[in-house]
Amino acid sequence: MSDHRRLGFIAGAVLLPFAVAGCTGLSRTAVGTISYTTPDSKVVRVSNPSVSGCHPLKRGGAASVDNNTLIDMWLYPGSGCTGKPTVYNATTLTNTVTPPLVAWRSYTLVH
Repeated sequence: MSDHRRLGFIAGAVLLPFAVAGCTGLSRTAVGTISYTTPDSKVVRVSNPSVSGCHPLKRGGAASVDNNTLIDMWLYPGSGCTGKPTVYNATTLTNTVTPPLVAWRSYTLVH
């Protein structure tokens, strides 16, 4: 094996952990879109949302939520990811609000 090739393998082995660590930072996003319909029938789409934190559902919340990401989600009736009942909405599924609840107000992504 030539010296250049050996140095290439060593450099790759040294740099690989840094590349992997860079991909697992706090700024991870869910691949795909979350679409929701507001109580007044407006459709809102969120592309590649962050997997960390609580996300408010704007425009009066969501009467229906389509999770077209690769990550499951929790839906909350409170704007700060609070309140009961909460609903687990798996990836590629839709959840529609049932009375007496008027709208979902926030969500978190399961990670």
